[in-house]
Order: sequence, then C-alpha cells, then structure tokens
Amino acid sequence: MDIAVYMTEVGQQARAAATLVARSTTDVRNRALLATAEALDGARNELAEANASDLASARESGLDAAMLDRLELTPARIDAMIEGLRQVASLPDPIGAITDMTYRPSGIQVGKMRVPLGVIGIIYESRPNVTVEAASLCLKSGNATILRGGSESLHSNQAIALCLARGLAEVGLPESAVQVVKTTDRAAVGELITMPDYVDVIVPRGGKGLIERISRDARVPVIKHLDGVCHVYIDSHADPEKALSVAVNAKTHRYGTCNTMETLLVDKEIAADMLPLLGPAFIEKGVELRGCEQTREILTDIKAATEADWREEYLAPVLAVRVVDGLDGAIAHINRYSSQHTDSIITENYTRARRFITEVDSSSVMVNASTRFADGFEYGLGAEIGISTDKIHARGPVGLEGLTSQKYVVFGDGHIRT
Repeated sequence: MDIAVYMTEVGQQARAAATLVARSTTDVRNRALLATAEALDGARNELAEANASDLASARESGLDAAMLDRLELTPARIDAMIEGLRQVASLPDPIGAITDMTYRPSGIQVGKMRVPLGVIGIIYESRPNVTVEAASLCLKSGNATILRGGSESLHSNQAIALCLARGLAEVGLPESAVQVVKTTDRAAVGELITMPDYVDVIVPRGGKGLIERISRDARVPVIKHLDGVCHVYIDSHADPEKALSVAVNAKTHRYGTCNTMETLLVDKEIAADMLPLLGPAFIEKGVELRGCEQTREILTDIKAATEADWREEYLAPVLAVRVVDGLDGAIAHINRYSSQHTDSIITENYTRARRFITEVDSSSVMVNASTRFADGFEYGLGAEIGISTDKIHARGPVGLEGLTSQKYVVFGDGHIRT
C-alpha cells in the first residue's frame, strides 16, 4: 500500500463528506447514532471475535496487564458504547445556534452562528471504545472524522467501523463521514497530521510521547494537553475537614487519570496542624509522599522531594507535598510548575478564592472541589473528546461545542453602507 496515496484518498473523501454532514439535520445525525447503536448490538459476536484476535496478538507481543485491560471489549463495555451513542443522540445540537444578535446603528443585525469545524483527525491508543466515542461526538457536531487507532486494536476498530458505516448508510449519510484508517503503518499518522487541505484539526489522545510528536510535526491545528500536573492548595482559611476530604479524593479516587492531584500545597500558617492529618490519611491509602524540607520537619518519615517532583505527572500512588508562603506562594508555585490542566484552592475566604481563580493560569480552576471533577460529563457537556490546555479555541474539557466554531451572520433589508 502506498500510504501517501491512501491517506490522500481518505482525506479527499472526508472533505467531501464533511459538506454533506454539515448540512444534514439534527434528526438525521441523531438517527445515524441510534442506528449505529443497533448495529453494535447486533454485531456482538463479530466484535468479540475481532477483539479476541487483537488480545491474542497483544499477549504474544508482551503487552502488559493494564494495556490488555484497556484493549478488552467486554460485554459491559459494548453495553457502555451503545449507551454512549444514545446519550450523545439525546444531547442538544449546537450547530446553527445564533447568539449575540444585536442591532447596529446602521440598522443591520449582527450575530454569531455556531458551525462545524469540518474534518477532525483523531489519533489514539489502545482503547477501541474511543472509536465510538470520538465518532459520535464528531458526527453529532456536524463534522466528518478520520480515526487512527492503535495498532494493537486494529481488528476491533475495523469491526466497530463496519457498525458505524451501517448506521450512516441507514440514514443516507456517506460512509466516508467516519473513516477508520485501515493500516497500522506509522507513516499514516505522519500523513494525517500534514494534510491541511483535507483536515481542519487534529485531536491526539494517548501518552505524552505521542502528543509531543503530534504537536511537533503537525501542520494542522492541534487540540491537546501534554500532561496533568494538577494541584490542590490548602489555604490558611480552609475548613480542615473539607480540606482533608477534598485532598484525599483528588489523589486517591483514581491514580491514572490526567485530572488526579499530583502536588499538594499547604499554607505554612496551618502546616503544623494540617500535615499530621493529611500524612496518615494518604499513607493509609498506600500513597508514597515526597515532601519539601518544611514538610519533612513535620512528617519526618517521608522521602525528600526533588526539583523534578514538582513537574511530575506520576499517574501512580505518589504525591509531592510542599509548604508554601501563603496564597502568593501557592500561585507562584502553580504558575511555574503546573501543566495548566486543573488546580484547586480549599478556603473559606471569598477574596482569596477570587484571587486564586483570577491569577492561576489553568484551563480549569476550582474552589473547594476535587480536581477529579475536571471532566466533560461532570461539567454537563454530556461527553468529551479530550482535555485542552491550549489558549486558542477550545480550553478545558472539549465537548460538542468545542468541536465547533463560530461565524458572524448579518441580516439586513437592502441596507447599504454610506
């Protein structure tokens, strides 16, 4: 297979399909999603066989247990994919909504209309259910999409692609509106991210290495975040019980997610009181603590933190702890070391809370809440394509609206400019 020729054909087909999807009605796109759900339900045996082939190959190649778990399509996960399609179909459609309509002194009306981005390329690893999630969000928001999954899930993704094609055909939309790349050749990724004539935006979902490569080499705009170095700062005006509950949840609810707290900051005024409460709570959960010098004067049995720990996304039961000089010290630390993902302050002082959310430069900033809430579903977006720490276009959890743009619309009645 000539990869460049193949990917060009995929891009051309996606561009043509994007026009048809963009002008389709909400009802048509919703029916396509529901028809895909029915197709998945009717293809459980085929999905299981394809997934079994992927799992067998993955075991032979020595994939670790965690990756095998992410790769597996259990009956419950197929149920979840089907339910996810139905949920996305039930979400409000952002396309065509006109806002901010105002009359100008000239008599014209000016507003903004929400429109699809066009063709979205999504590059992801391992989990085949991402194929359905990504396709459903792109289709609902009026976009065509090109999906490039991991080589370890090729057969599973192709089986899912057949169900997506059936759902699209059921309502008369082109099957090329959702294309799953059929080759595992890494050159296909290189082509996908350098086709600005056919692809409008790239969304990478995977490890830091993948995202760094995409960000470095892409000639197409990228919606991404590299890592989640998330902080919780316990202010001297914090409620101790609230602070303990939120901090423990932010770290131990799940370790391997990008919105998990990786560094805990404690105001020096309350460190002597709070750290003896926090230390045992984390240690009981099996969390390894690494502290600054002041922290280790109070929690004497923990490891010393290094400069590298303040920048580390552990994705594991490890937590860096630092005593800071009040709110100024916390904000300075976060803006220096944060990955601009999610940061939270625990305080009962309204003025300090307002300063924190104003001065901390992250895509999600919280007051008295666990960083684990930084999620599209929890934000009321219904679902998300990923998290963006970029400052242009979408920022934070990217849902349906994040897969759209706006254009100005003007209404007149024969108006001319004089």
